[in-house]
Amino acid sequence: MNHTRDHGGGLDAAIAQYGGTRTGWLDLSTGINPVSYPSPSLPPDAWTALPDKAAFTRLYGLARRFWQVPEGADIIAASGASAIIAALPYVFPKGDVCIPGPTYNEHGAAFQAAGWRLGQAPGDVMVAVHPNNPDGRLWSKTELTAKSIIIDESFGDVAPDASLMRLADRPGTVILKSFGKFWGLAGLRLGFAIGDPAIIGQLRDLLGPWQVSGPALHIGAEALADPTWADETRTRLQKDALRLDTLLISKGAEPLGGTTLFRLYRVQNARAAQDQLARHHVWSRVFPYADDWLRLGLPPTDRWAQLQDAL
Repeated sequence: MNHTRDHGGGLDAAIAQYGGTRTGWLDLSTGINPVSYPSPSLPPDAWTALPDKAAFTRLYGLARRFWQVPEGADIIAASGASAIIAALPYVFPKGDVCIPGPTYNEHGAAFQAAGWRLGQAPGDVMVAVHPNNPDGRLWSKTELTAKSIIIDESFGDVAPDASLMRLADRPGTVILKSFGKFWGLAGLRLGFAIGDPAIIGQLRDLLGPWQVSGPALHIGAEALADPTWADETRTRLQKDALRLDTLLISKGAEPLGGTTLFRLYRVQNARAAQDQLARHHVWSRVFPYADDWLRLGLPPTDRWAQLQDAL
């Protein structure tokens, strides 16, 4: 099984094919919150000094409180969840990995590059993307049967009640969190691994010191200390996801799931739908394994008319 790195994004290629400018395009190909956390002002030494232990300690303390991390679990931050995903195959004894799909393909690509055998049957390690990308599937504790479990909650902050964080102190368990999606700060490059201290310790050795920038440490801490923003954001995302479903259903699309950050639809011909939207400078996500699946993120508050016109 060859896990190619197939993603949303790629707006440069769309512009080259269909014309226009970046600011004129509505990029709905990712699941990034279009109303991002407002960046706080940064202390000057966030840029000029090496990140110090106190900044990491503050970030980790706020992360533990925000995500209700079990006391027995360890935590490490890195420059995006993708940096952790690339490192994870090297902290488990090499064997068989089960990655039920279709799902986010970086996990498969990372394990394959590290020489693991990939399959759908329970293996030595299981990766559960929770909620799953692209269909929003949620996993239950009883389904996670491998000796070691990676639970990718990159989109999990839209539905904190569904989080499996209570499992983070179990041996062999790692839970991933991403700052790019829910907080809309993908360019900040901040992600977390939370779980079995033995695994997190190995990740710490692999990732090395100062694995998060000073600005990311500061902005991440400010955001995690602001649960009111998170609650208000969840309410807005729910409303906007319903609005998107209503709009697409009115055009004949069938909702297949997703999260409140992205919606998955069945359409007659996904490539044709992507082409039609692109002619109006709206970029969407299609999948090589399903020619009738179209995924859309949420438009910014002031750009809904552009999507409606494109449909």
